[in-house]
Amino acid sequence: MKIGIFTEVYRPIINGVVASVESLTEELRARGHEAYTFAPRIPNGVEALGRVFFMPSLPLPARTEYRLTVPVVAQRNKARFLSQCDVIHSHSLFVTGWMAQYYARYRFRVPLVFTYHTMLERYAHYSPLGQRITNQLTRELTRAYANAADAVIAPTQAVAAALREGGVVTPICVVPTGIDLAPFRAVRQQQALEIRARFGVPLDAPLLLLVSRLAQEKSVPLGLQALALVRRALPKARLLLVGKGPMAGALREAAGELRLADAVTFAGALPYDELPAVYAAADLFVFPSTSETQGLVLAEAFASGLPVVAARSPQTRDVFGPNKAGELVDDAAEMAAAVCSLIADRDRHAAAVAHARAAATAFDIKATTGRTLAVYEAVTANRAGTATLGDFENLFDLVG
Repeated sequence: MKIGIFTEVYRPIINGVVASVESLTEELRARGHEAYTFAPRIPNGVEALGRVFFMPSLPLPARTEYRLTVPVVAQRNKARFLSQCDVIHSHSLFVTGWMAQYYARYRFRVPLVFTYHTMLERYAHYSPLGQRITNQLTRELTRAYANAADAVIAPTQAVAAALREGGVVTPICVVPTGIDLAPFRAVRQQQALEIRARFGVPLDAPLLLLVSRLAQEKSVPLGLQALALVRRALPKARLLLVGKGPMAGALREAAGELRLADAVTFAGALPYDELPAVYAAADLFVFPSTSETQGLVLAEAFASGLPVVAARSPQTRDVFGPNKAGELVDDAAEMAAAVCSLIADRDRHAAAVAHARAAATAFDIKATTGRTLAVYEAVTANRAGTATLGDFENLFDLVG
C-alpha cells in the first residue's frame, strides 16, 4: 500500500506523536509498504528518518519549539505520491490535519484515518481564550474532524469511550502506540551501571525515574512531593528527571524548597538511543501525569521490566490492563507509600517486573502496526464496496 502520513510535529522535537509517527512509518516500510511523512520543517532539525516531505513553517507568537505549518505541498510530491496514495493517515486535527482531510476527501478521494493522540482539554491553560471556551472549541473541533474521517484510531479504550461521549460516531479502533521492544530488552548491566555513575547515583541508592516534558499538564510536582515523603523512610532515594520544558526552572526551585536539591537530578533531554540504559539503571518509574492518551513512556518502562507507580486515570488503567506491574495511586502520599512498599518488598518488586514485561507485549510495534494495517485495509475495502460487516464488527467499535 501507499500511505501518506500527516503530522504537525517532527524532529528535532521529541514527543509521543513524533515517536509514534516514526515507529509506524519505519515498520510499514520494513513490511514493503510505501509510507511518506508530510511534516513542517523546523529550523535546526536533524536528519529525518526515512522519506519525509517537509513543508514551510513559521514561528508561533508564544515561546515554543512548535511551529505553524504553512499548508504548501510541492507539486511534484502531489503528483508523484499523494495522488497515488491508497490511504491518508492524519496525526493532527490542526493545519496538517486539515490538509490531510482536503487531499483525502476532496482532491484524491481516498480513505482518511485519524489517530487521536492528545486530550486537548488538558492543554487549555495554553489558550488565551480561557478554559471554558477553549474546552468547548476543542470538543467541537475534535468531534467534527473525527466524524469526517473513515476511521479513528484511539490508543486506549478509555480514550475511545471519551470520543464516543463527545459525539464521535465514526468507527473507532483501539490501537496502542507501538515501540520497538528490542532495545529496551537488550541492555547490559554495565550500561545501567555507567548511567548511575554518569549522574552520580550511588549503587545502593533507590533510584526513581521520570521521563517527561517539563510542563504544567505533566504534573511533575506530584513526583517531587512523593519523593520528599519517600526520603523520610528511604533517605538515600533519588529521582532522575529526564526531559525539558517551560517549567524546568520552577521545578528546580520546587525541589529546593522541598530540600531535594541533592536528591533530584535534572538530566535534560537525552537522545532516544540512550533511554534504554537509563530505564535499566532505575528501580522504579513514577508517572504523575493524568493528561496522556496513553503515555508512551509507560510502554518503555514496561519493556525495560521497570515497575511503575502512576497517578490513577482511566487511560493509565487501560495501559496496565490486567497486569500488576506496579500500582495506581491518587495523591503524593499514596505514591510515596507504593514506592516504599515496592522497594522494601523484593518479592513484590520481582513480581511487578515480570508483570511489566508481560504488559509490554501489547505495545510491540510489529503487533500494533499489523492492527493499523488492518484498519487501512478495512477502510479501503469499504470505500471500494468490497468490505463485509463482519470485517468492521471484528475490528471497530461501531455506533448502531
